[in-house]
Amino acid sequence: MRDEARAAVADITGRAPVEVRQLGGGDTSAAFAVRLEDGTAVFAKTAPATMPGAIEAEAASLAWLAEPDVVAVPEVFGSTERWLVTEHIAESAPTAAAAEQLGRGLAALHATGAPAFGAAPPGGPADAWIGLAPMRNEPEPDWPTFYAQHRIEPYLRKAVDAGTLSSADGAVISQVCANIDQLAGPAEPPARLHGDLWSGNVHWSAQGAWLIDPAAHGGHRETDLAMLHLFGCPHLDRIVAAYQESHPLAAGWRERIALHQLFPLLVHAVLFGTGYAAQATRAARSALRAA
Repeated sequence: MRDEARAAVADITGRAPVEVRQLGGGDTSAAFAVRLEDGTAVFAKTAPATMPGAIEAEAASLAWLAEPDVVAVPEVFGSTERWLVTEHIAESAPTAAAAEQLGRGLAALHATGAPAFGAAPPGGPADAWIGLAPMRNEPEPDWPTFYAQHRIEPYLRKAVDAGTLSSADGAVISQVCANIDQLAGPAEPPARLHGDLWSGNVHWSAQGAWLIDPAAHGGHRETDLAMLHLFGCPHLDRIVAAYQESHPLAAGWRERIALHQLFPLLVHAVLFGTGYAAQATRAARSALRAA
């Protein structure tokens, strides 16, 4: 696959690669650090054939997040149906200063808004991906409708049909959908979201924190913050404090974290099994208690 990466990078950038180093992946999906003939360092990745539109969706997401120029996002040099080539950012240790910068930038990014809840990035497909899972971006007039119908319910059905979630636990999560208007908190305008902001998609460098691998769409800004809390993130308290200073979250946002984590937990349940199904059920119960 290294030769395929070399050819794709040359075609997209118009410059010859002189060094191609595989960073990870397998026979159908891989990532590469590439040095071009003029010394430019780029990052190249491909998606498996089982994920049609994934590269198109990621390229559109990166461009949309970069457009307001308020957060650090790798520059997209170009893409094809199978390959994406971006700026390569050297990794460094997380710092409190970079975390605070990220919090302020994330608040500014969310404030730039989106056309609607569920809106895909301009030029991006409605059928996108979050990690290895399909994700439908379908505009709706309000966040509770969008989140219940296009995030929770599709993966709830998959988890119950596969036997990963019991019918009883599925009924608990269905209660969340039935009561989501009361659980969602104060209405807010649609925010421009990263959409998959777990700690692995925050790339720390000497220049600060960068956002990578987005699943961008119009959504609720608490979703990105809840994703940062799901698996932990370095200096998370500094990120949140800086965010709050820039654009305070609505009262009760911490009690709503579980609600916003329900979708990624259901995705993980479908992809990885019953351990995440139990976490999803606990999140649903927590969301219902917070009402």
